[in-house]
Amino acid sequence: MKELNKNEETVARHYDSVAFEYEQQRLAMSASVEFAITVRYLQRYLPASARVVELGVGSGQYTEVLAQKGCWLHLVDVSERLLDSAVARLERAGMASQILDSQRASATHLPHLQTESSDAVLCLGPLYHLCSLADRKLVVREVARILKPGGWLYAAGINRFAYLRDTFRQHPQQGVERWRFCTQLLRDGNTDSEHTPLLGPGHLTTSEEFGDLFRDSFDEEILVGLESFTAGSQEIFSSLSTENADAWLDLVEQTGKTRDGLGISDHFLYIGRKRA
Repeated sequence: MKELNKNEETVARHYDSVAFEYEQQRLAMSASVEFAITVRYLQRYLPASARVVELGVGSGQYTEVLAQKGCWLHLVDVSERLLDSAVARLERAGMASQILDSQRASATHLPHLQTESSDAVLCLGPLYHLCSLADRKLVVREVARILKPGGWLYAAGINRFAYLRDTFRQHPQQGVERWRFCTQLLRDGNTDSEHTPLLGPGHLTTSEEFGDLFRDSFDEEILVGLESFTAGSQEIFSSLSTENADAWLDLVEQTGKTRDGLGISDHFLYIGRKRA
């Protein structure tokens, strides 16, 4: 197995230490709409009992959803601590037998996974930790290699305008201080640990750039903004009744497919099928 490079080791240390606790509670506490809409799309398109590669396991919440669906799982992350946590989560739920293997590796290099061996790939984190376009393209190439023809790709990106919105809301008196970084961010999308301490080194994208990343190998099924008009207010969602939650999710899903809904979302979700 290829050793992680310097940048990948930096991301691994970030999630092994600074961001580990935050990552464990993020989806439940501050990103519940993002999680609920993503689960809707996993349930809608992903076949039961599929062989799935999860690149970037995060808190393991999606891992558990996949296992509940009967999927067979290859888990990959640069963070050993996140991998161990995801495996422990499935052990507590009595579903550890759904894990085919768990491997510390970069999404750019997956030699332990056979060509055209997987029905689906989840890539809900790695692409926003790769500052180089060449590295992001390597991920897409590896995903296309390990997927069967017609296999499903779920990939997530972070909207770079969300940083500007949150910075203006949280630090309105730092416009001059952050101006140089913000203009650089608008040009190339790249972040650092100083300006985005919870994310660490990363890449924020636009909906157009994100969709273009997959165009050579995949047929786009959907590109959607996961939060739409709920961005910045997701903590309200967990207090709603089931009926109200479903009604709002219907509206989020409907509006998230529009250009305006994409524009105000924190995260983009791309779903595509590998071209035969």
